Amino acid sequence: MTLTALALFVPACFALNAAPGPNNLLAFSNASRLGFWRAVAGSIGRLPAFAAMIAIVALGLGALLAASEAAFSAVKYAGAAYLIYVGWKLWRAPAPDAAEMRVRDDSTSALARRDFLIAIGNPKAIAIFTAFFPQFVDFAAPLAPQFLTLGGLFLIMELAAAALYAGLGRVMSGVLTPLRLHRLNRGVGGFLIFSGLAMALNPKH
Repeated sequence: MTLTALALFVPACFALNAAPGPNNLLAFSNASRLGFWRAVAGSIGRLPAFAAMIAIVALGLGALLAASEAAFSAVKYAGAAYLIYVGWKLWRAPAPDAAEMRVRDDSTSALARRDFLIAIGNPKAIAIFTAFFPQFVDFAAPLAPQFLTLGGLFLIMELAAAALYAGLGRVMSGVLTPLRLHRLNRGVGGFLIFSGLAMALNPKH
């Protein structure tokens, strides 16, 4: 893998990382309620999920899973159901009062677990990795070090994107009244429900 390939990989990869998907919007919502650092800590939960997917692709199983209707469907529907569940909880959450906006009982481990389950429940991420990573790999050279490099960069930029969304959420929290926060939660919840339904109803490709 050349420096030119890396120079092309970094901006293209960060564009994927920074897309406003369910995990990033969850980081935004968490930061608006709980603060920047707790949102970033919770966002670490997605990293093991994406690391596992990158390992699957590196082992050559990504194309196999993408081609397996039963395996793909099982992961897809489980992930869709969880997205809808999290979205419904956010949608139904009552408007907090001022004290609740300062102190919430969401533990960091609970935030990380939620982030992990949303990430691992999206099988299309494997298809993206399968299509995206090989474009930057030199197949004439050993593959393992290249996938480690690309995978490591992806995870670093994924956390940076989460921090970006958390920062935006924290800045917005200064102007979020309880009613506005309630509307924000409903907006994020609605997006998660929509994403889950879209994942469940769309064909495999």
